[in-house]
Amino acid sequence: MVSKLVHVQRLGRLQYMQAWEYQKSVAATVHNNVKMGKEAGHTLLLLEHDSVYTTGIRKADYTPEIETKLRATGADFYCTNRGGLITFHGPGQLIVYPILHLPSFSPGIKWYVCALEKTVIRTLRWLGISAHTSPHTGVWVGENKICALGLQGRHVTTHGLGLNCNTELRWFSHIVPCGIPHKGVTSISQELERDVTIREVEPLFLQAFQEVFKCHLVLPNGDNVAS
Repeated sequence: MVSKLVHVQRLGRLQYMQAWEYQKSVAATVHNNVKMGKEAGHTLLLLEHDSVYTTGIRKADYTPEIETKLRATGADFYCTNRGGLITFHGPGQLIVYPILHLPSFSPGIKWYVCALEKTVIRTLRWLGISAHTSPHTGVWVGENKICALGLQGRHVTTHGLGLNCNTELRWFSHIVPCGIPHKGVTSISQELERDVTIREVEPLFLQAFQEVFKCHLVLPNGDNVAS
């Protein structure tokens, strides 16, 4: 039976650090709610970033020279505390940051990663795209990554995923995405050979998330996600 409430917030387009500061604020609220024995206030943040390159806690692919080169493209650049290596976020990419008290869903981060991947794969299947996982984290179509994951937190989660909807893929040509050489990047629009917007993908993602996480999503206007 569905019992966990997850509140959906649509934040629109934000600069990366604006979203990061907001994530930390929401995560602190969830942590305090649990500590005080209240409803956790699990939250799903949906947004889109201005063009930005970020790298995770493993900085094997980071040098000041690379940062200078990437900033020269017109994008921002930030080092973060998420897992994973360097990636790009920007317009046309559905960004999802689940701020969840993870033990309320499962005791393990491995389950959480798999659940997010399953959510994306189910979303893509409903759009007519056959996607899969690989030894590398994320979701793939053939040899091309369509969704990157970068996570943090074993108690209250932050960061999340970026699903390429109609993202301009040329931004990825300046990096080795997620530090994986000899692999490509794709988008929903490229796979379906038509323009597919975040607005089209978002309701499918929400339905898939609700099913995989066995939760109840509450939308900003009080509506429910169809099940």
